[in-house]
Amino acid sequence: DVLVQYKIMRETLIYLSHLDHDDTERQMLSKLSKQLSGEEWAWNNLNTLCWAIGSISGSMDVEQENRFLVMVIRDLLNLCEIVKGKDNKAVIASNIMYVVGQYSRFLRAHWKFLKTVVHKLFEFMHETHPGVQDMACDTFLKIVQKCKRKFVIAQVGEKEPFVSELLSGLATIVGDLEPHQIHSFYESVGSMIQAESDPEKRGEYLQRLMALPNQKWEEIIGQARQSADILKDPDVIRTVLNILQTNTRVATSLGTYFLSQISLIFLDMLNVYRMYSELVSSNIANGGPYASRTSVVKLLRSVKREILKLIETFLDKAENQPHIGKQFVPPMMDPVLGDYARNVPDARESEVLSLFATIINKYKVVMQDEVPHIFEAVFQCTLEMITKNFEDYPEHRLKFFSLLRAIATFCFPALIQLSSEQVKLVMDSVIWAFRHTERNIAETGLNLLVEMLRKFQKSDFCNQFYRTYFMQIEQEIFAVLTDTFHKPGFKFHVLVLQHLFSLVESGSLTEPLWDAATVRHQYPNNAAFVLGNTIKLLSSSFPNMTTSEVTQFVNGLYESRSDSARFKNNIRDFLVQSKEFSSQDNKDLYAEEAAAEMERERQRMLSIPGLIAPNEIQDDMADS
Repeated sequence: DVLVQYKIMRETLIYLSHLDHDDTERQMLSKLSKQLSGEEWAWNNLNTLCWAIGSISGSMDVEQENRFLVMVIRDLLNLCEIVKGKDNKAVIASNIMYVVGQYSRFLRAHWKFLKTVVHKLFEFMHETHPGVQDMACDTFLKIVQKCKRKFVIAQVGEKEPFVSELLSGLATIVGDLEPHQIHSFYESVGSMIQAESDPEKRGEYLQRLMALPNQKWEEIIGQARQSADILKDPDVIRTVLNILQTNTRVATSLGTYFLSQISLIFLDMLNVYRMYSELVSSNIANGGPYASRTSVVKLLRSVKREILKLIETFLDKAENQPHIGKQFVPPMMDPVLGDYARNVPDARESEVLSLFATIINKYKVVMQDEVPHIFEAVFQCTLEMITKNFEDYPEHRLKFFSLLRAIATFCFPALIQLSSEQVKLVMDSVIWAFRHTERNIAETGLNLLVEMLRKFQKSDFCNQFYRTYFMQIEQEIFAVLTDTFHKPGFKFHVLVLQHLFSLVESGSLTEPLWDAATVRHQYPNNAAFVLGNTIKLLSSSFPNMTTSEVTQFVNGLYESRSDSARFKNNIRDFLVQSKEFSSQDNKDLYAEEAAAEMERERQRMLSIPGLIAPNEIQDDMADS
C-alpha cells in the first residue's frame, strides 16, 4: 500500500510538472530556500522535498532541468556548510546523493559538475556516520553505470582520464570503507574500465585496479607453497574470501575483459578449492553431519562457493569465445565435478550445478562430449538428495533442473545416448519437479519438459519416447493443472497439453501410441486413442461432471489445438467452472493477459517524459 501511494504521488508530481514547469520549479526552489533560512528546516521536510525533486527527473526539457538542478545542488551544498552537527550534515549528504543519482542525463552533459559530484562522494566515503558510506558507494555505482564513458576519455582541461587519476589515489579513497563497500567500489571502477576501447589502456587500468588484492593473494599463495597450513588460519581464510569477492564484483562489470585477471589466479584458485574440499570432507567425516554447521566449515565452504561464483560470473558475462571455454572447463572437471561426486551430500555445493548449467548455456554443442562426465558426477547422487522429500536441499533442486534444461536444450544428442533406465530417471525427476509446490522449481521442471518434448518430436526416437511417456505426461499434467496449488504453472500446463494434442496429427508419430499386446481395444489412429483415454481420465477425476460434458471439453481441446488463444480459453473456462476453482482467486490463470496489459501501460508511460524514471530506462547509447 505504501509503495502504491508513493507511485501515485510521484506520477501526480510529474503531471503537475508537465502542466506548468516554471511553477513546479518555483515552488520547489522556494521550499528549498526555506530550508536554508531555517524557516522550515527539519529532516523530514528536507527528505520529502528532495524525494519530490528526484521524482520529476526527466519531466522538464534539458535546458530547464540543467538550470533547476544546478540551483538545487548549490543550495543543498550551502545548507551542508551552514548547518551544525554530524547528524544534520549526514541527512543533507544523503539527500544530495539521492538527487544527483536521479539526474544522470544532466551529469553526462556536464563534466565539471560530474567530477565535483564524484569527488564529493569520495569525501562521503570517509564519513563514518551510519549509512553515509553505503549510500556514497551505491550512488557512485549508479552514476558510473550511466556515465562510464565520461571517466575514460581525457576531458577538456584535464591531464589524464579520470579513471587514471582515481586509480592513483585508490588506496586513499577506499581506506575507510568496509569490505562490502570496497567490493561495490571495485565494481564501479570495473564499469569505467569496461568502457575503455583501447585494449592496452584497458589492460593497464585493470592491472592497477587489482594491484592491491593481487599483492595480498600472491603473498598468501607464496606462504602456502612453503606450508599449506597457512590456508587453515581463519583470518587467512577470511582474507582469501574477501579477495575472491572483490574479483567477482570486477568480473561482473568487466565481462570478457576480465580474462587476463582470472587467468592470473585461476590455477591457484583450483588448488585452494581442492584443499578446502578435502578439509571440509575430513571435518564432516570425523565430526558427523553437525560438523557442517561449525564456523570453520562454513567459512571454508564460503570460499569454495565464491570460487565457483567467480568462475560462473566470468564465463556468463564473457562473450561466447570457444577458446575461453577450452581454457577453463577441462581443468575444473576433477577438482570441481569430481569433488561433488565424492563428497557426502551435506558437503556438495549447489553452485557446481549452476556453474555447469551456465557453461552449457554459453558454449552449447561444444560441451557435448563433456555431458556424460557431468551426468556421471552429478545426476544419480543429486537425485538421491532431492527425491526423499520436497524440503531438503532447496538450492540443489532448482539448480539441478536448470542444468538438465541446459543439457536438453543445447546438448540433446548426449541425452538420447543415455540408457532407457537413465532416461526414465530423467523423466521421473522432471515429473517430480513440476509436481513441486515451490513455484521456481515447478516452472523450471515445466520448461525442461517442454524443451524435451520438442526435441524428442524431431528425433529418431520420437515413436519410442512418446509410446513410453505420452499418457503418463498427460495424466501428470492434468493432475497439476486441476490442483489449485499449481495455478502459477497454468501457462506451461497449457503449452504441454497443446503440444501433446497437436503431436498426434503432426505426422511425427508413425507408430501407434498404445501397446497392441496390452491394449485389447484397437484404435483406428492415435487421435482416437488419445481422445478416448483423455475422456476416461477426466471422467474419473471429475465424477461430478457428466460424460457428455467431459467429452465436449476434450473434443474442444482437440479441435482448438492449432489456435493457442482458443485452446487456453477452453482449459481456463473448464477450470473456472469446476468446483475446486469456482470459489478461489484465479488471477494466476490470467497472468499472461495481465503481463500484456502491464506492457501496454509501460508503453503509455514512456510517451510521457519522466513517468518512467530516466534511471530505469536503458540509455547506454546516450553515454558517449
